[in-house]
Amino acid sequence: MSDKNSSYGFSTRAIHVGQDPEPITGAVTVPVFQTSTFAQEAVGKHSGYEYARTGNPTRTALERAFASMEGASFGVDFASGLAAEDAILRMLSPGDHVIMGNDAYGGTFRLISKVFGKAGITWSAADLTDPSTLNDAWPEATKIVWVETPTNPLLSVVDIAAVAEITHANGATLVVDNTFATPYLQQPLSHGADIVVHSTTKYLGGHSDTVGGFVATNDGEIDTHLRFIQNAVGAVRGPWDVYLTLRGAKTLGVRMDRHNENASEVVDLLSGHQAVSTVLYPGLESHPGHAVAKKQMSGFGGMVSFRAANGRDAAIRIIESTELFTLAESLGAVESLIEHPGVMTHASAEGSPLEVPDDLVRLSVGIEDIADLLADLEQALENG
Repeated sequence: MSDKNSSYGFSTRAIHVGQDPEPITGAVTVPVFQTSTFAQEAVGKHSGYEYARTGNPTRTALERAFASMEGASFGVDFASGLAAEDAILRMLSPGDHVIMGNDAYGGTFRLISKVFGKAGITWSAADLTDPSTLNDAWPEATKIVWVETPTNPLLSVVDIAAVAEITHANGATLVVDNTFATPYLQQPLSHGADIVVHSTTKYLGGHSDTVGGFVATNDGEIDTHLRFIQNAVGAVRGPWDVYLTLRGAKTLGVRMDRHNENASEVVDLLSGHQAVSTVLYPGLESHPGHAVAKKQMSGFGGMVSFRAANGRDAAIRIIESTELFTLAESLGAVESLIEHPGVMTHASAEGSPLEVPDDLVRLSVGIEDIADLLADLEQALENG
């Protein structure tokens, strides 16, 4: 099956692209090529694989499949989402500048500010939900604009096409973290992004059993850079982890439909509850980014955040009272998770422009029976 421009639908491509039956045995599932090296026919003459850090057939299958899902010409797999982000940021040189949203994943903020900051990269935070702020204050050395949409954890929505227009007019590269939306609900390259990055640990893998990252692009030079970094730095996954992620992604479409349905009902419960002051979800018509989300997404996703009406302590009591919603970091898997971003996933942003409210609760709504999830939340909210 052809990759990027296939006429087949999303789930068909997720199941088939890069995953033809194995030619020697006819195995329908892509094998786990558990090997560190490959025999060569002659000196300098090999089958396309020579050493597993440089390439592995299991990884190739995933890269082809995931690129197809994003509508991309190229895709590169990494050992984690942050390893993928690190490879992108290595496009920069000392003195270059990164603009990121003022609501972003704490790990991204830590990587840009604390790691690349020591290498001479500067950064600033902007309200990217209002693209005009970029025109009003564009640092001259800016080379990358880093967008999340929906954002983590406040679920703000950024107009990718509008930000892309401004970014390109200023000669910079637009990176979009598509982890929350997934390629099933949103394809940033079609809206003008240059690079899409994922933590495949989340929805793409979908089962909380492996860590990984992925980058998609239509730019051959960017792909060459990423593959050089992948090989030179060695931030690659073992084939078993790749296999698990590839297997998980086959059901991404059906899982996301259920995540969407369950999240919508959770939002209905939260919106009418006295223990909740504010519900943050792009599917709400009252959400300031609803119109943009409706334009660039085919669904609103399984992530829901809310603010406890009675403050930080009430938020923590709610979080610690759930039974089906597991208290844990991460998101995007079949089981429902709950966490306190200010203490957990976004602690590194404390004291910065990206600090999150201390009464914020983040839910990753899973695919369990919705009646059970609602009952669990209702009893936990009584403690708020």
